[in-house]
Parts: sequence; structure tokens; C-alpha cells
Amino acid sequence: MTEFRANDSKDFRLRASFVAALVLAAFALLLVRFAYLQVWRYYDFHALSEENRVALLPVQAPRGEIFDRHGNIIARNGSAFALEIEPHKVPNLEETLHFLGTLIKIDELDLRRFRRLKSELRRFDTIPLRPTLNDAEVARVVVHLHQLPGVSVNVRSMRYYPYGDSSSHLLGHIGRISRRDRERIEQSDLASSYFGTSHIGKLGLEQAYEEQLRGRTGFDRMEITAGGRMVRSLARRLPVPGQNLRLSIDGELQRTIEQAYGKRRGALVALVPATGEILAFVSMPNFNPALFIDGIDSTTWDALNNSPDKPLLNRPLRGTYPPGSTYKPFMALAALESGTRKPEDTINDPGFFMFGNHKFRDSKPEGNGVVDLRKSIVVSSDTYYYIVARDMGVDMIHQYVEPWGFGQKTGVDLIGEVNGILPSSKWKMERFKQPWHPGENMSIGIGQGYNSFSMLQMAVATAGLANRGVIMKPKLVKAIEDPNTGDVIKTEPELLRKVEVSDKHLDLVIDAMVEVNKSGTGARVFAGAPYRVAGKTGTAQVISIGQNEKYNAARVAERHRDHSLYMAFAPAEQPEVAVALIVENGGFGAAAAAPIARLVFDHVLSKKGAARGQ
Repeated sequence: MTEFRANDSKDFRLRASFVAALVLAAFALLLVRFAYLQVWRYYDFHALSEENRVALLPVQAPRGEIFDRHGNIIARNGSAFALEIEPHKVPNLEETLHFLGTLIKIDELDLRRFRRLKSELRRFDTIPLRPTLNDAEVARVVVHLHQLPGVSVNVRSMRYYPYGDSSSHLLGHIGRISRRDRERIEQSDLASSYFGTSHIGKLGLEQAYEEQLRGRTGFDRMEITAGGRMVRSLARRLPVPGQNLRLSIDGELQRTIEQAYGKRRGALVALVPATGEILAFVSMPNFNPALFIDGIDSTTWDALNNSPDKPLLNRPLRGTYPPGSTYKPFMALAALESGTRKPEDTINDPGFFMFGNHKFRDSKPEGNGVVDLRKSIVVSSDTYYYIVARDMGVDMIHQYVEPWGFGQKTGVDLIGEVNGILPSSKWKMERFKQPWHPGENMSIGIGQGYNSFSMLQMAVATAGLANRGVIMKPKLVKAIEDPNTGDVIKTEPELLRKVEVSDKHLDLVIDAMVEVNKSGTGARVFAGAPYRVAGKTGTAQVISIGQNEKYNAARVAERHRDHSLYMAFAPAEQPEVAVALIVENGGFGAAAAAPIARLVFDHVLSKKGAARGQ
């Protein structure tokens, strides 16, 4: 019995020792783990704890505003109530959308835009269903928010364009940051600049000056509970508003020109020859930039994108056209400077020119009789320039016309400018793998054929002619202003190039351009003008007509009719404004384009005259 108790006691001590060892080992492991967490991983877990305790709330910076040259605001900020949804928090999205539709009006356009954004944005992004709500709509939704998880009514910053469609190609628009935008931003060093930002400049000045306009996002560092309730603000960095743009554009002139175009298509650029400041930059038809701010729906996009009027095409920047007879002053200078023609040299213009078996017709079938260089511009003799082009050849024409900037980007402060085409034999071989044929020279001489220039290029060249060979870089932004400090950085005039051209030759050509508007094709439009205009009308073919056929606009489809062009500067003796424009399918240059140019000169010069008289 005693031996049994001794063995039992021994077993108990062994078991107790084993259990004690396990307990000590467990405590040792716990101590090691505590040391690991509290000492070695202290900073990591402290940061995680802070993240759970602290929320960083972005505060979006107000976007810079845009003003015209007279201080009138043409793009501004505002605020509005928006109905927004976080789809990942909504148990049944379709039921929620249906219920919201019983509270306020949600049309098919809203739904299509919402679904498109949902497919493009990230899972946790908040998506606007209705970008703007009135007070009554806000009240109807707010009382039901407790039934609508993931739905919120928020005050958000809005971009407003007070003049609607006006200047839309010039201003461009902002839009939601797309997946492609986000990838580009993340690949650059700009990711931190867009923290908490939902929109970005997409076209026009909104895109070209995005860096200046967007400002810097601020933040509120908030302490929160485990349940997500905000307790207090720990730190705050105020947002820095974007910089304001002050343009050289005359907003009133811009709208006057747009009204003059009406439903017609075309482009116009007016600028100050001495500085390159752009006074008007018109593309017609235009579009409503507000449609794009929160994502345009597919139906509206298709209607705009597939319209035969091409309202989304920035015509002054990206549209190219044959210049027609507006090219003749530059051809005349090329002929004089190259020695191909002297001022007194004459030809007999019977109304056509034969090259081999091909008959090149003149716009005046009966001809212009004896024509020298000055008269060739005044009466716009095609025959004179057919012969000049034959004698010069395409490469010599290219050599003497290229310095005026044709077929080259002007460097205007917008994104997406095209080169256009100033042909040469080398260009044709590279483009078509074909040699240049002598029979192609004639159409080049009258601004047809492969010639294809933008109205921006045409306006810059015209301003260079007015400036006697000094070509200034065109600019839209006159100054950038810091709204916080009031500091203003002005953009200085910038010389593009100096064309070496004889003063005697310039005087001759400019004098002929003045006579165009006194006794030539522009005389009726500028009758009674209190200033002298140096200009040239132009008509450019859209479709080819057989050499034995006569053009009849009434029998041609509207979109196949000739384009109407005009280029000019005034006052001729001391130019203050130069203009180039086209009215697509408008016919004779003096009929459609020149009257719009008269509006430009009357507006600018009457105001300048009034200012001088004060």
C-alpha cells in the first residue's frame, strides 16, 4: 500500500513538472511574441493602428478660371448638390435605381451615363447618378437616405461655361479621369497631384493648361472610431486653387462671329500681327462642353461623332483646306523673289491655259486680257498663276512659300495642331512613291491640288505679310494669374521667323491687295469702310470638274459646292488685325467669307478708334 502511494506521488510530480514546463514554454513563447510585436514590429503596427484610427480626406482644389481679354469670365467654378452612388455598398443596385426614380426624375441619359462610368471607373469609386439637384429634389432624397446604403447627396465643385456652346473648341472641356488617364498619371510623377481629384482637362485650353488650372489638393486628417465615426480633426492642409488664365480672345467678337456663321460650317482666326495675340478663334459648328463633364452617354456621343457637320472637329487647329486664290499674294511674292517675274511682265489671259492636251480654265471664262502682276491679284487671274507655276515648278514654289509657315505647325498653345501639306516632289515621292509630274504644277499655283492648310496657318502667314515678313508665334493666353497672391505672369510675344523679302515687292503686293477691296472682288463688301483693307478673296474647289464642264452650284450637292475663303489685314498702312477664314461650301469668297471679315474689322477697329479718341 505504501509502495503504491509512493509511485502515485511520483507520477503526479512528473505530470505536474510536465505541465509546468508546458506553461513556462507557452509563457516564453508569448513573451517572445510580445517582444516581436512590441519591439521589432512596433513601427509597422503603429502605422497600421494609425491608419485604422486616422482617415485622410482629400479636399479638392478649385480649378483656375478663364477670362477673356476684357476680364469677362468664360469658364468658372460653382457648386451644386449631386446624387452619388458607391456601387460596392449597394445590396441591390437595380432596386435602388428604381426607388430613386420614384423620388426624383432620372431619365435614360442619366442611367446610360451612370452605367458607362460604372464600367470604366474603379470598384470603390463614387459615381454621380444626377450631377445636379435642386433644393426640392435634395429634400425628397435626403429623408430616405437611411433606406439607401451607398447613396449620398454631396456638395461638389462644378465647372460652368457661362456662354454655353460659344468658344467650345477654344476652351475644350474637363471630364472624369478615365482608366487610360489614370494609367498615364500613375506612370508619370503626377500621381500625388491627382490624389482625391476626379476630373481632368480633356480638350482645348482646359487640356493644354491642365497643370496651371488644376491647383493642389488639400486634406483633412481626421481621427475616427472603429465604427467609422469622425471624432476630431488632427491636421489640415488647405487646397491651393489653380491659376487663372487671361486670354487674348475678345469674347464679344468671338460670339459675333459665331452668330454670323449661323448654321454654316467653317473656321476663322483673327490675330494682332505685331504680337501674335489671337483675338478670335472660331470653329463652327461647336458643341456644349458641359455634356462631357461627367461622361457623355453613348447616344449623344454617337450623334456628335457621326454628324456630317463634324461639330467635334477643331477646324482652325485640325481642319485643312486648299487655300484657293488667297494663296496668290504669296505666289506673287515667290515669283518676284525668285526672279521668275518682274512687276512689269505681262501675259495675255484668254480665260484658259493649255498645257499639252489639258485645258486649265480661268474663273473668268472670257479672260482678263493683258495682265501684269499687280492686276493678277486685283482681278484674281488664274491664267497668270498657271503660267507662273509652270515656270517655277513645285520645288521652287515650295522653297519660296515655305518660310511663310505653310505646311508647318505654328506652335499655338493648344494640343493637337496638324501640319497640313505644302507639296514638293520629295513629299510626293515619300507619300505616294510617285514622281512629280509637270502637269500638277498648275493647280498648285492657284491654291488647289495637294495644297492643304489650316486657317490658323493662313492667319499667321497673313499677319506675317502685314508685319512685312516678321512672323510672330500665335498665342491664346495673355497672362497667368495666381488667385492667392495676385501675381501675374504675362506671356511675352515670341518671334517665329523673319522672311527675307524685298520691301519693293511687299509694297507692290500689298498695294494690289488694297485695290482688291477698292475695285476688285472685295469692293462691294468694304464699300464705305472708314479704314483701308489689304485682302484677297478665294474660292476653293471641293470636287473636280471635267475640263469641258462648267461649274453650276445649283446643280451640285451642298457639301460638294466650292469653299468660300478670305484673308486680309487692316488698316493696310498700319495693321492692327489680320484675319483668315473659310465658310465651307459657301461659294464665292466675296459672297460668304468677306462679309464676316468686315464684321471683325468693324468690331476691332471701331473700338480701337473710340479708345484713341478718348
